[in-house]
Amino acid sequence: MTEDGSLASELYQLTAAQVVALLGRGEVSPLELVDAAVARIEATDRHLNALPTLCVDRARDHARRIMKHGRPDGDGPWLGGLPLAIKDLNEVSGVRTTFGSPIFAHHVPERSDILVEALEARGGIVLAKSNTPEFGAGASTFNEVLGKTRNPWNTDKSVAGSSGGAAAALAAGQVWLAHGSDLGGSLRIPASFNGVIGLRPSLGRVASGPSSMPFDTLSVDGPMARTARDTALFLDALCGEHACDPLTFPAPARSFLEAVEAAEVPRRIGFSEDLGIVPVDPEVAAICERAARRFEDLGAIVEPACPDFSQAMECFQTLRAAKFVAGHGEHLREHRTLLKQDIIWNTEKGLAQSAEDVAAAELARGALYQDTVRFFENYDLLLCPTVIVPPFDLDIRYVDEVQGHKFDNYVHWLALTFAVTLTACPALSAPAGMTEDGLPVGLQIIGPPRGEARILAAAELLERSSGLAAKLPIDPLDASGRALG
Repeated sequence: MTEDGSLASELYQLTAAQVVALLGRGEVSPLELVDAAVARIEATDRHLNALPTLCVDRARDHARRIMKHGRPDGDGPWLGGLPLAIKDLNEVSGVRTTFGSPIFAHHVPERSDILVEALEARGGIVLAKSNTPEFGAGASTFNEVLGKTRNPWNTDKSVAGSSGGAAAALAAGQVWLAHGSDLGGSLRIPASFNGVIGLRPSLGRVASGPSSMPFDTLSVDGPMARTARDTALFLDALCGEHACDPLTFPAPARSFLEAVEAAEVPRRIGFSEDLGIVPVDPEVAAICERAARRFEDLGAIVEPACPDFSQAMECFQTLRAAKFVAGHGEHLREHRTLLKQDIIWNTEKGLAQSAEDVAAAELARGALYQDTVRFFENYDLLLCPTVIVPPFDLDIRYVDEVQGHKFDNYVHWLALTFAVTLTACPALSAPAGMTEDGLPVGLQIIGPPRGEARILAAAELLERSSGLAAKLPIDPLDASGRALG
């Protein structure tokens, strides 16, 4: 640190990779980072409500342990004492964990999720829980326990969801890394709305739990960050197998950070503005196509192409509803009056389905997967918009119409991400550009099975060519574009 303390006041502006390097050289301590993050949260979160639950004393205790004992034995990923946020769907021992639901408004777990345990063993310091919609259901971050989260680019706008608090906290520089999870787009959609990166990993890449549904193939946990390198750094710290999560597999021999640093231009890329299944706002489509064409400037072939997603809408809705019966059937029976209507609707939809409905959805998903594998025999990447619209007004619960096309439920407008969920392929949202109103738009970058290194490398190339990462972190802005003090 400089003698006048200026480095401490600027730490929040640095990337996670830069800060971890400072930690490694002993130029900053974990305690100083905790204090810098707390100061930034105090300065900005009254405008955002991104991190409503802090555990500062717990974080400082962990920082002191790292400073005293240093890095444990082993050559694995090491974050060195970097503060981060955990989504309020994953338990942290001794810290209020509400799942955004009145049912768990006062829940304080004794044990952390194994994902949290792994991060803490690798030098990550849990400083806060990020806000989420109730049980992560829905892509706008509000709940009856902790309230609404606002978008730092315009505090009258939504942050999307369900990892909305995580994305807003990153964009505002409150933390350097933020964990999220993704069923139908919950890492990718808020990343798009907040101008950051959210990566949905392959099934089994990141261990979490213990879970009552350990064989679930729709939901995954993953990293969010402000840059491609930071996202790779975080994924390295998250990935690995665990006996409590039966779908997990070992970390790769080559780190994801190395893959990003050696990023190579893809050979051939398929681009679709709508995956053939849902209307897209024309401004969003144009921004994403311009971003895709940047790869042409780098030497790649970019052409219209995508797998056949024509059965994805009904397939996903059916499988999601079945999952809700398993996950929320008891909540519906025991606490119906405390649940938001969207969860009631989705669970009852599942209860009304037949075994034939679920079987048909599984067969449709299998056909889509095989078609996707064939697609990636000819293409290195698939690109499309992450979300069909730019950030919308804070009080809108979900998008019900685009380009004259009306949606009949709260999930339909998320089709560009939940269709990709069905493929089990890794996908991320990277900043693509800004609307005329100064709001972020994300480009969804999809790779072949277990192709995280490829999509992270592509995000790095896009980042270098666009310069959008330099816009972050941002001081929260009001609707007129005025910075809020």
